[in-house]
Amino acid sequence: MTGQLPITTALSDSSGMERFETGSLPLMPGQRVRAKVLSHQPWGLLVAVAGYEEAGISASVDMIALYSRTAIGRDDLLALFPPVGSEIDAVVQQVRRSHPPVSVRLSILPADLECFTWPCEFCGERTVVSPGGDALVLDVRSNDGPGSLGIIAHRHCLAERIRPENGGERLRVLGLGRG
Repeated sequence: MTGQLPITTALSDSSGMERFETGSLPLMPGQRVRAKVLSHQPWGLLVAVAGYEEAGISASVDMIALYSRTAIGRDDLLALFPPVGSEIDAVVQQVRRSHPPVSVRLSILPADLECFTWPCEFCGERTVVSPGGDALVLDVRSNDGPGSLGIIAHRHCLAERIRPENGGERLRVLGLGRG
């Protein structure tokens, strides 16, 4: 075994975080989930995503950010907070794996539960992230250490950025997830 590192060394760093955390990989923006409300905070809710309670994943619903575009007052906003201990339907907005613990931001807006959209990181226009939509979620990782970043983009915006002579990859990007 000369010149090879043991797998445990190659997959973790000095902070103890696995180099490529895998427990949260099934969670993707646009995915509907169930969550249990753990506590109320001044800005929103701390929740546990069903099926990920033991994975060390921090999850939240930023009620102020969700309802900041509406003209409701503080008392009306607080009335929208689901009770502690209740189970709620939510949609994954973002999954942050840049440092431990993994942080998941959820939305409980009815419109997002119906059809979740997010700005494309390339063009800035909104793209449908819900199943059947026109978005792709890119998982960006570094070869230098732990953590990753999720980027949401239109299929065509990503395909346009692939070199023209690499037409096969362009076609694969346009066809990902489409039967």
